[in-house]
Amino acid sequence: MLSYAFQSSAKAVAVMDHTNATKGEIRNIHGLVRSASSLKTMADLLYMPLLDIEEQPRTSKKTPRVASLDVFRGLCVFLMMLVDYGGAIFPIIAHSPWNGHHLADFVMPFFLFIAGVSLALVYKRVPNRIVATRKAVLRAAELFLLGVILQGGYLHGINSLTYGVDMKRIRWLGILQRISVGYIFAALCEVWLSCRSQRDASFLKSYYWHWGVAFSLSAMYLGLLYGLYVPDWQFEMSTATSSVIPTNQSYVYMVKCSVRGDLGPACNSAGMIDRYVLGIDHLYKKPVYRNLKECNMSTNGQVPESSPSWCHAPFDPEGVLSSITAAVACIIGLQYGHSLAHLQDHKQRMQNWILFSLSLLLVGLLLAAIGDPGNKSLYTFSYMLITSASAGITYSAIYLLVDVYGYRCLTFFLEWMGKHSLSIFVLITSNLAVIAVQGFYWKAPENNLIHWIVSRFVQS
Repeated sequence: MLSYAFQSSAKAVAVMDHTNATKGEIRNIHGLVRSASSLKTMADLLYMPLLDIEEQPRTSKKTPRVASLDVFRGLCVFLMMLVDYGGAIFPIIAHSPWNGHHLADFVMPFFLFIAGVSLALVYKRVPNRIVATRKAVLRAAELFLLGVILQGGYLHGINSLTYGVDMKRIRWLGILQRISVGYIFAALCEVWLSCRSQRDASFLKSYYWHWGVAFSLSAMYLGLLYGLYVPDWQFEMSTATSSVIPTNQSYVYMVKCSVRGDLGPACNSAGMIDRYVLGIDHLYKKPVYRNLKECNMSTNGQVPESSPSWCHAPFDPEGVLSSITAAVACIIGLQYGHSLAHLQDHKQRMQNWILFSLSLLLVGLLLAAIGDPGNKSLYTFSYMLITSASAGITYSAIYLLVDVYGYRCLTFFLEWMGKHSLSIFVLITSNLAVIAVQGFYWKAPENNLIHWIVSRFVQS
């Protein structure tokens, strides 16, 4: 309609030039032309993808979405749902208790990878660094606060249909918080430290400041992980965090350490930093290392008193120290995105990605072989390299399938999930989707589909 109005007004001006119309009429028609043109421009902006509004000049055409990015993002959400709900039934796909790589251990690195790739497209052109920085900080803050609400303990889950959290025990870190940390590091690198020339799109030459930040963060992480001395420590377990202790009682556990560079669940420096910085009451109460044989955890999730003292301690897998290497993983994803943003040839993109991925994989496997184990809870350096390489190889395959050969019909469901990834993430993490299904029951509230699945497959 706007286009029709614009064309009709233009024709009217041309006719008036050849008639004896009054000056007032001509002014009115020219005003109509300007109004129609302004409305058309506004409509074009409203229909642009959000990420393209500040990046594209007014004279340029709208850049289509990269389908492979949506498919990969949808794959991340699908894997998250699979391991969250299927991990209790098939433990082999759930998180590894400590060292090792299970399917669930690749989900977080995949999210960080795709966040970095997307940033390269968002900040392909940065006309105003101050404005871009402000928007990046606000976006990271929104993700962090949303993560606190979803995983801080405010929503109690399917077994307790209530809400609210004691601020003395709120969990500050989680999945979205980790993504927000990686996001802001990668965004600031892209906004302030990019030196790419129009003729050069190589990984090392154009973005050497990015690699400087990545190497500095890696050195800081390795120095703290292996260099800090961890003394003996103790913690108090009360009825608020354990059902094993009798009501209105608490017990103080002592953990013997006095070591440096230990990578076990009891005496690593990552846990020590979290206990000092965040406080032990603000850490994750059900760490995955309780599934280790040493802890003898029962089928109902209880750790007996005969188990080692550290089995009762909380531990945050998205802690402060491990967020450093998570930020490096996001910066690595950013480098993959540079090829997508600045190279037009499919073959050249694929060559860069495969070469880079194989290099990261080789170094990661070498480090794992010489003593740096792959560990998701600590986000060790070898784990970061191996999972980043796996993300690069997976995305390369999706790009080849979707964007090069055009088989979008095979992945349309994942593409749809990728376009609505944050909404689906909120529904799954908050358990709102599960609670909605749980709300339909037969005769009694416990006769619902969720209870039937848990009692039949999970607790059997």
